[in-house]
Amino acid sequence: MPFFLAVLPSVAAVAAFRFLRRCLTPPPHLPIPPPPLISPSTKPFSTNRLSSSSGTTMDGHRPSTLLLLAGKSAEENDLAQSLKSKTETLKLGGEEEEIRILLQHEMDSITPPTFNSQLYMDALSTSLFGRLLIWSPRLSSTHDLVSQNFSELPLGTVCITDIQFKGRGRAKNAWDSPEGCLLFSFTLQMEDGRKLPLLQYVVSLAVTEAINESCRAKGLPQLDVRIKWPNDLYLDGLKVGGILCTSTYRSKKFNVCSGIGLNLDNEKPTTCLNTTLQKWGSGTNRLTREDILAAFFNSFENLYEIFLIQGFQVLEELYYKTWLHSGQKVIIEEQHEGKSVEQIVVTVQVMWKCRISLKNYNPCDISYIIQGLTSSGYLLATDEDKKSYELHPDGNSFDFFKGLVRRKLG
Repeated sequence: MPFFLAVLPSVAAVAAFRFLRRCLTPPPHLPIPPPPLISPSTKPFSTNRLSSSSGTTMDGHRPSTLLLLAGKSAEENDLAQSLKSKTETLKLGGEEEEIRILLQHEMDSITPPTFNSQLYMDALSTSLFGRLLIWSPRLSSTHDLVSQNFSELPLGTVCITDIQFKGRGRAKNAWDSPEGCLLFSFTLQMEDGRKLPLLQYVVSLAVTEAINESCRAKGLPQLDVRIKWPNDLYLDGLKVGGILCTSTYRSKKFNVCSGIGLNLDNEKPTTCLNTTLQKWGSGTNRLTREDILAAFFNSFENLYEIFLIQGFQVLEELYYKTWLHSGQKVIIEEQHEGKSVEQIVVTVQVMWKCRISLKNYNPCDISYIIQGLTSSGYLLATDEDKKSYELHPDGNSFDFFKGLVRRKLG
């Protein structure tokens, strides 16, 4: 029986996407609409048809979840046709709704389409990732769909939705994602478990590269989106995205599902990419989900190949240039005789350099330098005697840079 393995460090795995619940959930007076439904009639499907609270449609029919399948080439379209024939075997994260699958040429039965799969495919230049697309107007969780149907999906398959209403958060908290976000999950496979914890950093880097490339392609100002260790994305000091990677181990391989959430158009209650661009005078020109999704896979496929062949060390310089924390103060807890003593203030300098002053614990201040990442993906620090320490989140704070815990290595 396969066992479940979280790719992220323990706390990061459950909190990577919490930003959509914390920052993007609409006000209480604007509830998320119930799921769109499909009638068994022959009438064209409309995403505006809603279910009642009893779990059936207003006209008495059982609700359904729509999945639209689109392929980059004839090969992926054949795979989509094969997947459609397996509708009854697909799972939706425990949801009891029926599944209705449409192929790209059947798209006219949706009014109106909200994701232009052809525009996305035209911009895609990969050989593996993103070539088979699953789109849904409203889905419980893109991550659940690809993880629970991993064996049925070709590697590199991506699932995207407009609205997500049953995502993953810390301590199994539910979170909601309104329209205006890029919400997607995709599949891949790895054999080297030592590299697995570092995958999240490759994904994060690919997102920032995709945003930069999309801005360049449209002649827009560059958005300074930064990576907050370990898996958040920030713009102007505010969270706009997050990454979640999970895996299962089967037949000597890790089946990995990676999920990304990115806020494009929800300016409240914090900020979003397109609002920032408009403030900079970009006019009506804006970034779209199709732009960024295609640019992400174009970038990720290249970075991932480098990562597998040469290791993450080759990507570290680019990653460090993109991280958020240069000159930032963070908090670390020190354990002494089983009790937490006064917290340590850490000032992070350029290129993962920082000094740590341990106060009210030792008559002399002790200095540390953060060198980078450990092989397991945590922060690596050394003291003046060249002893190595690994810095972990404390498991309690949503902010990973409040409550870092020091653990001696070796």
